[in-house]
Amino acid sequence: MNQSFTTSTRLHWNYFLALEKDLEAVSRYIEFCPDNLNTYSIELAHLLLSAASEVDTLAKCVCSIIEPNKRPDNINEYRKIIKSAEETEPDRAMRVKRGEPRPVVPESRKHRLSSLSVFIPRHGLVFAPWKNWAADKNPDWWTLYNKVKHERNLHFNKATLHNAINALAGLLAMNYMYCRFEICKANLQNRYQYRKTNVTRRIQPHSTFLRFAPDFYDDPIAGLLSYMTYGGSAFPEDISPP
Repeated sequence: MNQSFTTSTRLHWNYFLALEKDLEAVSRYIEFCPDNLNTYSIELAHLLLSAASEVDTLAKCVCSIIEPNKRPDNINEYRKIIKSAEETEPDRAMRVKRGEPRPVVPESRKHRLSSLSVFIPRHGLVFAPWKNWAADKNPDWWTLYNKVKHERNLHFNKATLHNAINALAGLLAMNYMYCRFEICKANLQNRYQYRKTNVTRRIQPHSTFLRFAPDFYDDPIAGLLSYMTYGGSAFPEDISPP
């Protein structure tokens, strides 16, 4: 990982990679396909609880960079701070005269957490773990994580493959956001130039089981893998349990 990153950033990324390996191991025993998305188990509960808990920690880290004087302590407050930063991102690609305010990135170029998709190319699956944020709602997997965490005797059957994958996918996306803001925390006005490859090339080693779209990576093999998996066609839509 780029030496400009802190020890804390490395620790968060390494923790994600460890959980990713655990998820990959599960695929040896449960086929990752729509028919099995409602499968639940102790191991899937472990992954759901661990990943979602780390999401909470990382989201707080992101917010501390965006609004260092605030102390958000729940996902509703995280959502408000992160979405506000997304909507007001300054457009560094546009030249302005000295003294003039820099305009906000136009709608077509806004880079939102809610629009990030995460793929499992090996199984032809795609997830959009934060899409509910676009409607100012929390992800379903987050709500169910809290049910499993606080009322496991009633909601253990919500520790499903679908929720565990979404929690890991959500954690990958939040790691990306954290690294993106960490890179330019000394001057957040410059964050426009840090997106996709300008972020992922600083996150080493790359994740191998859960991936962003090919254009997030410099490695041409990533693009070739998706082409071989999907025959060169567009990626499938985000899946839900049958």
